[in-house]
Amino acid sequence: MQQPREVLRKYWGFDEFRPLQETIINSVLANEDTVALLPTGGGKSLCFQLPALVKDGICIVISPLVALMRDQILGLEQKNIKAIALTSGIPYQELDQLLDNCIYANYKFLYLSPERLQQEIVQERIKQMPVNLIAIDEAHCISQWGHDFRPAYRSIKILRDLKPLIPILALTATATTKVVEDIIESIALFQPKVHQKSFSRPNLAYMVYAVADKRYKLQQLLERRLGSTIIYVRNRKAAKDTSQFLETAGFTSTYYHGGISAIDKNKRLEQWHREEKQIMVATNAFGMGIDKANVRLVVHLNIPESLESYFQEAGRAGRDGQKAYAILLKGEHDTNQLKNQFLKTIPDISFIKHVYRKLSNYFQISYGEGQNTIHSLNFNSFCHNYELPIATTYNTIKLLDRNSIITFIERFSKKTVLQITTDSTTMLDFLEQNPQYAISIKTILRNYGGIFEEEVAINISQIASKVGTTEAEIVGILQKIANLGLLTFKHSRTDAELTFLVPREDDSTINTISKHINAQNTIKQQQIQAILNFIQNETECKQIQLLRYFGESSSSPCGICSFCRVTKSAPKEHNTLSITQSILKLIAEQPLSSRQLLTHLSCTEGQMLTAIRQLSEKALIRIGNDNCYYLANNKT
Repeated sequence: MQQPREVLRKYWGFDEFRPLQETIINSVLANEDTVALLPTGGGKSLCFQLPALVKDGICIVISPLVALMRDQILGLEQKNIKAIALTSGIPYQELDQLLDNCIYANYKFLYLSPERLQQEIVQERIKQMPVNLIAIDEAHCISQWGHDFRPAYRSIKILRDLKPLIPILALTATATTKVVEDIIESIALFQPKVHQKSFSRPNLAYMVYAVADKRYKLQQLLERRLGSTIIYVRNRKAAKDTSQFLETAGFTSTYYHGGISAIDKNKRLEQWHREEKQIMVATNAFGMGIDKANVRLVVHLNIPESLESYFQEAGRAGRDGQKAYAILLKGEHDTNQLKNQFLKTIPDISFIKHVYRKLSNYFQISYGEGQNTIHSLNFNSFCHNYELPIATTYNTIKLLDRNSIITFIERFSKKTVLQITTDSTTMLDFLEQNPQYAISIKTILRNYGGIFEEEVAINISQIASKVGTTEAEIVGILQKIANLGLLTFKHSRTDAELTFLVPREDDSTINTISKHINAQNTIKQQQIQAILNFIQNETECKQIQLLRYFGESSSSPCGICSFCRVTKSAPKEHNTLSITQSILKLIAEQPLSSRQLLTHLSCTEGQMLTAIRQLSEKALIRIGNDNCYYLANNKT
């Protein structure tokens, strides 16, 4: 048997392990069930990959994300290590052959989704495999108290029945004490060794700022802290718009979200890794498998949906151990926006049953039938046909997917795209001569920039709604103009693929998962409240708050977070009364904007905004059309 450090040097080129890695590896090599809690960037994958290479046999890895499996397999193959992933869509004959390879062809790693593990053929072949280790990645998905609960993860316990003597290693970056207990119980770990690296990040300054103008504050931050940066935003449009704003402001920026093609994702990721682009603006789709040690700044322009998500995303800064910043900018309306997006769009059981029936009717599935049938879905068209709210319906379908009623694959590569290939003058002349097309084309021009320069993805349903016509009418118009050579038009009638995993039984189907869904809705509400408590608590060190949430006690302030910095720098007598008095004195001399006021005041922007709000409520000041503040009795 090779020694762990020999394997580390041979395949990874390192002489030393990261903190806690060697302890976890030795626990696994001693055939002990193990739970490993390592923060983002702590090197979790090496903790199962290395001992699996040391021991004879194959390691089974359970992972929830196909993209993460592919990234890890690519990394293993680059080291000439044989690995296989059994993802969805593999024909039975090919699946049969791949499973045989795991038994007879000296493969070292078999990556499985928890759903794939439920197949009888997979279970039967696992019995025959020379398994040396079972690794459960993103193990918090097992727990209903975790932030990304997947009921199918509960079935992982069958591996304990299939291979009772093989050690299990459960890994996660974010888990509260309750989640760890649930993991241990759910997969029947035997006297497990729990190894947890402190969640404390002494080099990472957690900062929460209340701001009136996020883009202005963002520019200030980027000008002060040059270096590789990630900016997290709420949605795809915000990712593109923010990146374009930063490019216009003179920064090098690109953007990333789930709707970008794989080619574009890889290209933009390379630009960022090579630092051709300083800034990556992204939705939460950007994260898993992202390994860049020298990120100096992570900015959240919106409140994340949970402290677990925030901790993971913020933790992508400063992995090299050097000083880094995780900054969350909160605005006046952010709390309501968070609740509207994540609480008001949570579907109840009645609505889930309604959507499930409509999906079955949409695809003409008879009662008791439909199992394993695959269908193409135009999501917007489906919602329009049945007058369903888009956000809540999307969350419903995702819940059905998570609970193994259906599988839902968003096929972002198949978009409807349009490019106008003539110049604007020619197009406008054409519309003047053909007024029946004018409203539709001008609506597209108003809503989609850059359409003369490149192919742009368009939303036919949205355009039809704004014009007040049907999707078929819009498609017909665009095809006619395309035939005249004035534009190119590629139309995809579907944007998703849906597979029914169980026979249609309407209410009975949903009743089997209703308990899980109700529990998850309650937990989601608790998670939203926890992140709100974190950003609103300005009386305690931010790092202490985070550590307490994850079950780690600390009484030592970090000294570098937004609370600690204000505590150290602000005078003891600094309070809202003194700030309001200073504001009144300043604007008595001349009207000032909030930005100008902040340059004259020795307080945080949040403290200033609180003082301004109090003065406005008392009608002592007013804001003019020039966005400057005046004394209320000043009529100029």
